[in-house]
Amino acid sequence: MSLNNSSNIFLDSVPSNTNRFQVNVINENHESSAAANDDTDPPHYEETSFGDEAQKRLRISFRPGNQECYDNFLQSGDTAKTDASFHAYDSHTKTYYLQTFGHNTMDAVPKIEYYRNTGSVSGPKANRPSLLEIHEQLAKNVVVAPSSADRVANGDGIPGDEQAENKEDDQAGVVKFGWVKGVLVRCMLNIWGVMLFIRLSWIVGEAGIGGAYYLISRSLGPEFGGSIGLIFAFANAVAVAMYVVGFAETVVDLLKESDSMMVDPTNDIRIIGSITVVILLGISVAGMEWEAKAQVILLVILLIAIANFFIGTVIPSNNEKKSRGFFNYQASIFAENFGPRFTKGEGFFSVFAIFFPAATGILAGANISGDLEDPQDAIPRGTMLAIFITTVAYLGVAICVGACVVRDATGNVNDTIISGMNCNGSAACGLGYDFSRCRHEPCQYGLMNNFQVMSMVSGFGPLITAGIFSATLSSALASLVSAPKVFQALCKDNIYKALQFFAKGYGKNNEPLRGYILTFLIAMAFILIAELNTIAPIISNFFLASYALINFSCFHASYAKSPGWRPAYGIYNMWVSLFGAVLCCAVMFVINWWAAVITYVIEFFLYIYVTYKKPEVNWGSSTQALSYVSALDNALELTTVEDHVKNFRPQCIVLTGGPMTRPALLDITHAFTKNSGLCICCEVFVGPRKLCVKEMNSGMGKKQAWLIKNKIKAFYAAVAADCFRDGVRSLLQASGLGRMKPNTLVIGYKKNWRKAPLTEIENYVGIIHDAFDFEIGMVIVRISQGFDISQVLQVQEELERLEQERLALEATIKDNECQEGSGGIRALFKKAGKLNITKTTPKNDGSINTIQSMHVGEFNQKLVEASTQFKKKQEKGTIDVWWLFDDGGLTLLIPYILTLRKKWKDCKLRIYVGGKINRIEEEKIAMASLLSKFRIKFADIHIIGDINIKPNKESWKVFEEMIEPYRLHESCKDLTTAEKLKRETPWKITDAELEAVKEKSYRQVRLNELLQEHSRAANLIVLSLPVARKGSISDLLYMAWLEILTKNLPPVLLVRGNHKNVLTFYS
Repeated sequence: MSLNNSSNIFLDSVPSNTNRFQVNVINENHESSAAANDDTDPPHYEETSFGDEAQKRLRISFRPGNQECYDNFLQSGDTAKTDASFHAYDSHTKTYYLQTFGHNTMDAVPKIEYYRNTGSVSGPKANRPSLLEIHEQLAKNVVVAPSSADRVANGDGIPGDEQAENKEDDQAGVVKFGWVKGVLVRCMLNIWGVMLFIRLSWIVGEAGIGGAYYLISRSLGPEFGGSIGLIFAFANAVAVAMYVVGFAETVVDLLKESDSMMVDPTNDIRIIGSITVVILLGISVAGMEWEAKAQVILLVILLIAIANFFIGTVIPSNNEKKSRGFFNYQASIFAENFGPRFTKGEGFFSVFAIFFPAATGILAGANISGDLEDPQDAIPRGTMLAIFITTVAYLGVAICVGACVVRDATGNVNDTIISGMNCNGSAACGLGYDFSRCRHEPCQYGLMNNFQVMSMVSGFGPLITAGIFSATLSSALASLVSAPKVFQALCKDNIYKALQFFAKGYGKNNEPLRGYILTFLIAMAFILIAELNTIAPIISNFFLASYALINFSCFHASYAKSPGWRPAYGIYNMWVSLFGAVLCCAVMFVINWWAAVITYVIEFFLYIYVTYKKPEVNWGSSTQALSYVSALDNALELTTVEDHVKNFRPQCIVLTGGPMTRPALLDITHAFTKNSGLCICCEVFVGPRKLCVKEMNSGMGKKQAWLIKNKIKAFYAAVAADCFRDGVRSLLQASGLGRMKPNTLVIGYKKNWRKAPLTEIENYVGIIHDAFDFEIGMVIVRISQGFDISQVLQVQEELERLEQERLALEATIKDNECQEGSGGIRALFKKAGKLNITKTTPKNDGSINTIQSMHVGEFNQKLVEASTQFKKKQEKGTIDVWWLFDDGGLTLLIPYILTLRKKWKDCKLRIYVGGKINRIEEEKIAMASLLSKFRIKFADIHIIGDINIKPNKESWKVFEEMIEPYRLHESCKDLTTAEKLKRETPWKITDAELEAVKEKSYRQVRLNELLQEHSRAANLIVLSLPVARKGSISDLLYMAWLEILTKNLPPVLLVRGNHKNVLTFYS
C-alpha cells in the first residue's frame, strides 16, 4: 500500500533492533483505502479463529537524529513539546479538524495537559470537557420523544423459592437432666476427684496451707473452636486415664497390705486400670440415664467418706496412728505445716500442675449441655454452687489434715523421745515422737510420703477407700462421657472433614459410640504409663489452654460490643476475663514451657488449617462481630478522608441478574476489581411488587453463597421495581456505603436489540444516560456468543431432576425384585406413581419446550464455552487499547489492571490513539511521554491518522441496511404525512437526525474497519465508548453505532470514564 507522505519522513526501513515501541502510519488517502477494501467484506469474528495476523501496515523508523532524541526523552522523562492547538483545517489533506477527528464534537483526545496539577512547572494544566458537557443536549432541533415503558422482565434470575424441609426430631424418650443431677452432681464429683483423697495431703505437705468447645467455638469462631476443641476433647480422654490410675493406685495399696500383689506395683496398676476402664466403657455405652444414676450413688458414697474424714480428725489418735504422724488437732503441727517445704525437684508450679486437674471438673456440666433441660439456667447455677461447696470442702480438708498430721513419720511406735534427747524443736518432738531420721532416709508415712493419709485419719478407713473409689470412678466416668460428647460436637460441625466418621450418633440420645471407642483407646494408652504424677501435668497443660480461650472468648465477645452478648452474671467484667486468659497462658509456660510451646504449635497449626479450609459454618461468633465493628469503623474513617486520584480504583455495579446466569460478565469485571475494588452483582426484579419481593428475598442467600463458593470477591444486591430502568437507577443512587460507592457501571451488550421490544431498548439506552447523569463511568462488554446462560442452567436443572428420579426408580425396582406375587407388583407401581416417573410433564416456560427430545451434546456448546472464557488463563497475546477520547484515564486503567492478573499476565498492551498524519512523530512521542509518566508498560504505540475518512462502500452499506427498518424517511413524504409518522412512530430515525450525525456514523463504521485490520487477533479490545448526546441521538441509532463498532471482533470492552482523572503521574 502506498503512502502519500513526504519522502524525508519515511526514508528508512525498520531497523532490526527496534525500539520498545513502533509507529504504525495509516494513510489518509480515502480513494486508495476504499479501493483496497471494496472487494472484501469484513470477516465474521464468530466464524474465524484467533491467530497471529501476518498482514501489517508499513512500519516506519525515525528520521535521522530522532532516535537519539527519543532515547534522551526516555532517560530524562521530559515531555516533548507538542502543538496543542486545533486547526480549522489541515493543509496537508482535505481532512478537517474542527474539534476532534474533524467532527463537531467536544470530545477530546488524550493529552498530558489534562493530568497536570494546577501551577505545574512542566506546563499549563488543561481542563477536558466534562461528561455533562458532551452528554447533555445542545440543540433541540432534533427531538426524540420517549415511548411509553410498561415493564421489562429481567430474565436472568433463578427463582429461589426452594425451601428446605424442616424435619422435627422425635423427642419421645430422650433423657434430659435438671441443674442438680446434670450439673451440680457432675461438677462436685469431678472436682472431688482423685486429688482430694490421695494427693491433697501430699500437696499440703509440699506447699503448706497458705461445654467448653461450644463456648469457645461459638464465641471465637471455627478457627479457634476447631483447634481448641480437639485439644479439649483429648484432655478429657487423658483425664479418664488419670482418674483410673488413681483408682488403681488405691487398689494396689490394699493389695500390698494383704500381701496379694499380682506382679509388681506398676504392672498391677496397668492391669487393674485396664479392667476398670472396660467396665466404665460398658456403663457409658449403656446410655446417659444409667450413667446419671451411677453418678448419684457415687456422690452419696463420696459425701459419707468426706464426713467420715472430718469425724476421724476429732477421734483420739492411738499409738499406731501417732507413729504414722496423726496427732489430732495441734497448734504446733498447724504452725509447722503452714509454710511450704518443697522437696528436691519440686516447686510451687510443679505441685500446682499436679493439683490443677481437680479444678477441671467445673466444666463437667457444660460438657453435656445437649442433655440438659435448660442449659442456660442449669449450667451457671449448678456450676457456681458446685464450686462453692467443693472449695469449702477442699479448704476444710487441707486445713484439717495440715493441723493433724506431720510431714514425715516413720510408722515405728518405738520412735519416741528419750529423756535428754534434742529433736530440733519439731512438732512431733514436742508431742513425744522422734522422726528425725526421716531427714536422712526415706520414710513411708506422713503428709509427704503417704498418699493414704485420709484413710488413716478417718474414723472408719474402708469408708475412705470407698470414697476414693467413688471419686475416681465418678470422675473417670464423667470424663469418659464428656470427651466423646465434645468430640462428637466438633465432628458434627464438619470442621475437619476426616473426622466426620465420629459425628454419627446412636439411639434416642444420639450416643457417640464411635467416640467412646476412640476415648477408650486414648485412655488405655495413658493408663499404661501407670504414674499419676506424670499424667496430671499433661492434663493441666491442655486444660489451661482451654480455659485461656474460654476467658478470652468472654473478653472478645465484650470487646466486639455485639448486641447478642448479654451476660447474665451481674458483676462480670471483661478485663477480669482478659486477666484470666493471660494468667492461664503464663501458668502454662511456668509449669512446663516446652509442653506449652508444643500445645500452642498444635493449636496454631489447626487454626491455620481451619482458616485455610474455611468451613461453611455460621455461629455468630464474636470474631464476626469484631470484623463488623472493624469494618464499620474503617468505613466511617474513610468518610473523613478526601478522595485522591492515587487511590482511585474501579468500584463496579455489574448488571448480571443472578450472578450464575452471566458468569463471563462477572468474570471479566472481577478480573479488574478483585483485591482492589468493590464489585456488586445486581439484579432487578420487575413485576408485581409482592411476588418480586418474595422471589428476591428467597434467593438472596443462595446467590451470595454462589459467589462465595466460586471464590468471587463480590456482593450481591437486588431491587424490585416497576421497570428495569427504575431499578437500575435506584441501584446507581443507593448502592455502596460512604466512600465505598460504585463509580463504574458494567453491563453486557444487548445482542438481540433488533428483535427486542422497543421498551427494552429504551430502558437499555436509558440506563447508559442515567449512568452519565450520575457521573458514573460506563463499561459495555461484548463477546461473540453473548452472556446469558439461563437456558443452559434450566436444562441442567431439569436433567438433574430427571436423573434423580431415574435413580429413585431403579432403587425402587431393586427393592421389589425379591418380592413375589401381585402384591409386589402393585407396590412397585404405587411407588413409581409417587415418584412421578411414569409420566413427566415438561415446564411450559417458552425457553424449554421439549426437554425429553433434547440432548446435552446438541445444546449450544459455544455458549457454554464462551461463559467460561475469562476463567481460563489467557494465551500469550495483546490487549489492544483504543484510547480515542480522554475520559480521565479509565479506558487505560482497566486494561493495565488486567495485565497485573495472573490470567492476563502474558498479554501486552498495545495503545492506539488518533492523530494527524503530518504530526505522527510528535503525537507518538507525546503519548509515550504520558504513558511513561503514568508508569504503564506497553508493547507498541500506534498513531491512527485516518480515523476521519469515510468508510468503504461495502461497510457503509451494511450499516445502512442495519438501520433501514428503523428509518422514518420523512423527506420522501409530504409534510402532513411526515408529521403524522413522527407522532405515530417517534422512536424511528429521522432523515434530519441521520444527516446531522452522519460524520459520527461514518466514524463508527470506519473504526470497525480499523479494528478489523489491526486488532482482530487481540485477546481483548478496550475501546472508548461513544457518547450519545441526550435529545440528539435516538436509541435505535445509538444501538446501531454500538453494533457496527464492535461487529465481528474479539471480546470488546467499551469504556467511558466520568471525565475526572483516575490516573496521575504525581507521587
